[in-house]
Amino acid sequence: MTINRERMLERMQEQVRAGEHIIGVAAGAGISAKYAVKGGADIILALNSGRFRQMGLGSIAGLMPFANSNEMVLDFGSREILSVVRGRPVIFGLCATDPTIDLPSYLETIERSGFAGIINYPTLGLIDGKFREALEEEGISYLQEVEAIRIAHERNMFTMAFVFHVEQAALMLEAGADVICVHLGVTAGGLMGTKKVLSLETGAELARQIFAVCDASGRAPLKLVYGGPVHTPIDVQYMYDNTSAMGYVGGSSFERIPTEEAIVDTTHRFKITGELEQDQQLMDKLTLLDEPYDYVAIVKEHIAHNYMNNISLTELADQIHVSRTHLSALFNKEVGCSFPEYLAKYRIHKAQDVMKHTKLSLTRIAELVGYPDYVHFSKTFKKYTGITPQAFRKQASDKYT
Repeated sequence: MTINRERMLERMQEQVRAGEHIIGVAAGAGISAKYAVKGGADIILALNSGRFRQMGLGSIAGLMPFANSNEMVLDFGSREILSVVRGRPVIFGLCATDPTIDLPSYLETIERSGFAGIINYPTLGLIDGKFREALEEEGISYLQEVEAIRIAHERNMFTMAFVFHVEQAALMLEAGADVICVHLGVTAGGLMGTKKVLSLETGAELARQIFAVCDASGRAPLKLVYGGPVHTPIDVQYMYDNTSAMGYVGGSSFERIPTEEAIVDTTHRFKITGELEQDQQLMDKLTLLDEPYDYVAIVKEHIAHNYMNNISLTELADQIHVSRTHLSALFNKEVGCSFPEYLAKYRIHKAQDVMKHTKLSLTRIAELVGYPDYVHFSKTFKKYTGITPQAFRKQASDKYT
């Protein structure tokens, strides 16, 4: 039975008002969907790229002519996902540019099959350059994806829209999209993750621009982010701290990357069972040669666990055996800001959270987030928020009283 759109929106809006975040998981198999729901996923997305990930391919395979996307999604979505996540909404990844379908009648088929709504995927938003121009000359364009959202909205189906810039956001809002999901590109991370992605700060700036269009539209859509540099909980927290994102949608982050890590680790442990200790040490060294550390991830993880203490990039570089200059350059490139700026923003956002939920003195809060000198804390707070800690606390007090 199809889940009611109004009920879905009401439930998600209640979550947002309660300070909770919406999590969407793009699953390519029933087992992924089943356990994503157990973990608390609010929405399951059936996308063709999820199926290709199950074949050991990268998500970008979803844009290649390896299979009929809509038939693939209808098949595995119906047989594997809808059957194991009863009561949780499943969103159909619709290839709206498919010339072999009649959109209105195909949307009826999707709805009749039990899907709660649609999202525009695969999307031309991931294609640019001469190939994009050639497609548009043939009448194959992103506007067909907008039209699919419009028709689905008129049928009272739940609609999610992947958008890549502000103009597309405006079009999707006009079409009636319930969710605007800022697509930041193919996901980084793991063994098969893309290496060329936006920095975290560049992604956050794009999200801020798109969400500003959402806020100005008066339509109050749910605002989510997806992909690109955002592939760990710490990255998602960065988006929550620096944009008005209400949640996160991921595919590789929930399915491919954890599977890669778990299977490699489990196989490795079975392999070394009963072997001498020196053999394990040798295998560990060989593994490190093949799979170099994600140094930036180590730094972000360290900050998340030690932001209240004195943190030195030089000491971190020494611990992971790289030069400070190299580590700093890697961090700047991937995150989009310097190590000191990232650390300061992280601490200030933590201070804001504490101010909202406790009545601790501002001096004590400054100490808790790593600023024993209150004057330094106050100056840093105003630099990144535009107001003093006292003014922020008053605003927070007024809002929650």
